[in-house]
Amino acid sequence: MRRYVIDTGVLMLFFTGDERVRPYFEEIDRGAAVGLVSCANLAELYYKVCETLGRDVAELRCHRLLASRIEVVPLDEELALEAGRLKCHYRRLSLADCIALALAKTEGAVLLTTDKELARTREVSVRLFEI
Repeated sequence: MRRYVIDTGVLMLFFTGDERVRPYFEEIDRGAAVGLVSCANLAELYYKVCETLGRDVAELRCHRLLASRIEVVPLDEELALEAGRLKCHYRRLSLADCIALALAKTEGAVLLTTDKELARTREVSVRLFEI
């Protein structure tokens, strides 16, 4: 079964109705693929939505994500160490991006991202959505 790690930018595209990401979310919703989001990306989604649209919208979007078939993955020791290794190597990436990248590596998943720097790492298979 296909596995996708979804970064914050792609979550934002989904919540704004971007048609390019819809097929991935529909595939996850049908149970035809596994969708994964790191806790760091959940936190990033919350604060970015809160900054632009307010706390109520941030709460609503995060609860919608939590109620979906997408699994929010906690940061454990293995994931934390791999993210640290990646952050050490790719200094220009944010820690949240490195956690998503580490999650995609450990899960053998395709990384869905809007970040060109993240896509350039060539660590995992990536689907880049230009914004």
